[in-house]
Amino acid sequence: MATIDLGKIKFVFRGTYAGGTAYVPDDVVTFTDGSVTSSYICTTATTGNNPSSGGTAHGSWAFLAKGQATSPTTTQGDLIVRGASADQRLAIGSAGQALKVNSSGNGLEYGSAAVIKKIHSFEYATRVGGNNSINNNQFTWTSSFTPLDPVNNSFWIDGSVPVNLAGNDFCGFGLRFEKSGGGVTDFNGYGVQYVDTYQAHMGFYGYSFTTGSSLSGAGTYTIFHRAYGSSSNPDSYAPNSSDDSRLTAQTRGFLQIIEYKNA
Repeated sequence: MATIDLGKIKFVFRGTYAGGTAYVPDDVVTFTDGSVTSSYICTTATTGNNPSSGGTAHGSWAFLAKGQATSPTTTQGDLIVRGASADQRLAIGSAGQALKVNSSGNGLEYGSAAVIKKIHSFEYATRVGGNNSINNNQFTWTSSFTPLDPVNNSFWIDGSVPVNLAGNDFCGFGLRFEKSGGGVTDFNGYGVQYVDTYQAHMGFYGYSFTTGSSLSGAGTYTIFHRAYGSSSNPDSYAPNSSDDSRLTAQTRGFLQIIEYKNA
């Protein structure tokens, strides 16, 4: 009677792959590729060919059950990031640090970053006539500005107030910070903005600038809108219906000071 070779009728587990062992189809091995341990089935007789490299199976092998890389993290808060050739651990940073791109532009790291510490907001909503005298405080934005840390923080100051203009073609104005108990810091002409100053129309006076000034140190400040030049005023600040009947509500100005810490 003729003999028929059926070959293997089940997989043959050969244990951990060994480079000097000859393998034939349907042999099954385990092999660790980098940090990932998987099981493989031989598809073509082979000797000395690792079942996979870099996650790609060799032509003589096929994945039977592909493993998963072991997490490189060790501590709560760690992140997994891609390194030069494989995933790796990025240890959690210190309190207050931020995640950012490193100086080489090819990876992540924790370090100092600019942080907004507080947003101080003030409103001005009282009509007052302008004064054409030189070096004159025109109105008070607030008498209770208390920065968190003027010595170490910086400030982005942005604000504007609607005005009824007086026909002045140039206006020298800015902000004065006067500390309770003594100390004055002037921002004459810093980031000033105004429109249509020569016409007797409605417009605005404003300012937008950043400063690293420590002012006069810690304390509470009064902030004035100040005219530093003569005839640098409108007819009125925050005009209302007494200026023109079309103003059916009291106009309002707003000043915002963003206190932030540089990186």
